[in-house]
Amino acid sequence: MTMSSRIEVSQLIDDSKISPFQWGVLLLCGFCMILDGFDVQAMGYVAPALLQDWKVDKASLGPVFGAGLFGLLLGSLLISVVADKLGRRPVLIGSTFFFAICTLATPWVSNVEQLMVIRFITGLGLGAIMPNAMALSGEFSPQRRRISIMMIISCGFTIGAMLGGVIAAALIPRFGWQSVFYVGGTVPLLITVAMLKYLPESIQFQVVNNAPAEKIAALLKRIVPSVKLGSNPQFAVPEKKEAGAPVVRLFRNGRAGPTLVLWAISFMNLIALYFLSNWLPTLAKSTGMSLEHAVLLGAMLQFGGTLGTITMGWLIDRLGFRRVLLPCFIVAGCSIALIGHSAASLAVLFAVVFVTGFAVVGGQPAINAMAASYYPTTLRSTGVGWCLGIGRIGAVIGPVVGGELIRLNLAQSDLFHAAALPSVVIVLVLLFGVRSERGKPLPASLVPLH
Repeated sequence: MTMSSRIEVSQLIDDSKISPFQWGVLLLCGFCMILDGFDVQAMGYVAPALLQDWKVDKASLGPVFGAGLFGLLLGSLLISVVADKLGRRPVLIGSTFFFAICTLATPWVSNVEQLMVIRFITGLGLGAIMPNAMALSGEFSPQRRRISIMMIISCGFTIGAMLGGVIAAALIPRFGWQSVFYVGGTVPLLITVAMLKYLPESIQFQVVNNAPAEKIAALLKRIVPSVKLGSNPQFAVPEKKEAGAPVVRLFRNGRAGPTLVLWAISFMNLIALYFLSNWLPTLAKSTGMSLEHAVLLGAMLQFGGTLGTITMGWLIDRLGFRRVLLPCFIVAGCSIALIGHSAASLAVLFAVVFVTGFAVVGGQPAINAMAASYYPTTLRSTGVGWCLGIGRIGAVIGPVVGGELIRLNLAQSDLFHAAALPSVVIVLVLLFGVRSERGKPLPASLVPLH
């Protein structure tokens, strides 16, 4: 394939087959997401064993869950902005190394206060993983398959969280809760080494930021091996670098309405998701369930989310975001409310939790993919990062409020009724959400559904 002197790199990627090099980049992004999901959920899986070992009340872990998620929140908000300035590659590599070291240090803490501090610091590194892995995977994917690929990459988070439950169930009875963090810290170090050698910077990011033409040309030849560049090629992307702070630009050029819709649904869903992820194993064990079954119940939530992510990615490519997400969150509200009424039958409880994971956990990658597909290259990491960051305010609120409700000795059914309310709010936002401003139409994926 011979190209003219002016080459639109995004269009070339869209028109070409996905090369082995691109699959390698996507695989590394997927591994980062798996590690992210494993480490974020690890605390929920070790909580029952840690409470037994330290002999502390289960409500005292609410602030620990909240501290980790608050670190995630700050990492998403702050480091994602840095990535739109410095690049996805250095931020993703640095953040993976940082949270690996922090995770390895976690087993050495000896009280709840120290655990709060280390989980907060770990969260700072973890918060940068998802926005940059999503941005890179989207920028190395052709338009025709971008949503499905980003959803599959997002699936790595739920796969990691699910594997965390299986690994924790196998390790904790034999080696103690500390072993989960040793595994969760060692593997990211290996992935860091692999990324240093094999992970490139986004080619669109390099073009927008005027990287040397020979560097862009070398990367383009790896992405599209058949391309033959002319002399002195000029590389371009269909967007220009905008002036101003990235966060402010999320509200310019008609983006305010879509940004608010994305923030609202991410915020509400992560309240429910992290309440369930952090407290479900502990609440299940408090009803008399064995430790192994309680941990596996948490894994079932993530297993449902994994299948939900894959299924919804396929459906969204064919039906669009709105037609998939509305029924998804109607199901989410109903299934969460049913968890508290299903304890009498282990089979029914696992089935209800599976459906809940399918809708709630599987729905979050769809929200992330919607943000990544909406914002341009110069704002993609910031847009996804702030969508997640605002959402993670909800992620902090969910476990902490859950701990306070547990402290009030509410019935299990009432706890899960409360956890269902955020999904109801999402349905209302999707039905009657933010309209366009100044007469500018919203993107089709974000138009209110009435």
